[in-house]
Amino acid sequence: MKEEIQKFLEVLEFEKNYSHYTVLNYQKDLEDFCTFVTLKKWTLSELDYNAIREYLNDLYDKSYANKTISRHISTLRSFFKYLKQKGKIETNPMTLISNPKLEKKLPKVISYSDLEVILKALDDGSILGDRNTLILEMLYSTGVRVSELVSIKVEDIDLQEQEIRILGKGNKERIVLYGERCRDLIQRYLKKSYPTLNQKQEPYFFLGVRGHKLNERQVRKIMDDAVLRAGTKLHISPHVLRHTFATHMLNEGADLRSVQQLLGHESLSTTTIYTHVSNERLRNVYLHTHPRA
Repeated sequence: MKEEIQKFLEVLEFEKNYSHYTVLNYQKDLEDFCTFVTLKKWTLSELDYNAIREYLNDLYDKSYANKTISRHISTLRSFFKYLKQKGKIETNPMTLISNPKLEKKLPKVISYSDLEVILKALDDGSILGDRNTLILEMLYSTGVRVSELVSIKVEDIDLQEQEIRILGKGNKERIVLYGERCRDLIQRYLKKSYPTLNQKQEPYFFLGVRGHKLNERQVRKIMDDAVLRAGTKLHISPHVLRHTFATHMLNEGADLRSVQQLLGHESLSTTTIYTHVSNERLRNVYLHTHPRA
């Protein structure tokens, strides 16, 4: 089964264009499953509904959270669908497996005042300071995912129209926009920092000190440094800036369909969670301002 897992991971990375971080999560889940199957001495043909239930019960016995178990199920669902398509199994045992119920948690959002402090925290006038400040600003101004950000090429940016062509999940393209603050930072970066960093003639926009494309882990480190320098006690990640982008757009009157397109969500229902965040904000405003609240 290890060989089939490796082939499946290659499909995710090279054909479906999943991010390196996502592929690693799939790999970890499938390695856990493979270890369990090996201990049971099951063959691929023996992996039926009862075998899957036994594996999931083992996860429950280990006190895995419902969210984690749900992720394992989603991983196995994709893997067994792949095996069925390749003719490695006759029936898909995941068709009768359902995900556990999850608590609906609202996405974490930063207030505008906290956001301003964080966005300016790394702006020290240095080459890396210019790059890092632009990274944070672009995450917030466009709402792109970290995997999408590091994949931006210089040719993807339309300086005239202030647009960026993004290659999202499943190789789907979309256009995102950016404003004046991000425009000024892009121009500064291209004039000052990019020529110095671009030692290897890479096509990518965000480069490291050795001239290579930045990776997602490096961007998360930049985010951590910004939070630390800002002196805030917030625990945030680059993805929180994406949540904040969507919520601030809706708070300022943007329609849900436009936010969906900018985020690159395939389904509108995925975007509707941000309306709950906006409604929560309205509730707080009402409770703190209305005399009879």
